[in-house]
Amino acid sequence: MHEYEVTRQIIETALCHAERHGGSRVSKIQLVMGESCGYLADSILLYFDIIAEDTSCAGAKIDIEAVKPKLKCKVCGKLFERKPFEFSCTNSGCKGEGEPTEIGREFYIAAIEFL
Repeated sequence: MHEYEVTRQIIETALCHAERHGGSRVSKIQLVMGESCGYLADSILLYFDIIAEDTSCAGAKIDIEAVKPKLKCKVCGKLFERKPFEFSCTNSGCKGEGEPTEIGREFYIAAIEFL
């Protein structure tokens, strides 16, 4: 249910920027969402159409760039995508243990486009 609130905030931000552009209609919102950010893209898309109705965001396209989480090897420092049930570095010959990073936890509006 927290997707409802974050979607409302996305729309409010877009409407604020639309006002700064002379009341323009919002045509597209680009989001960057890490797969570990805690939000579900499908829910945001569903709520967007409902909340944006009767606003200058109505009918806007939502473009979501998904960011895969990455671990950082404690031995060689390489960033890598974790394989299911494994934390070992994928760097040839290293096999060090990976630790979590902030990569894949992103959630932000990258751009707002207007008509």
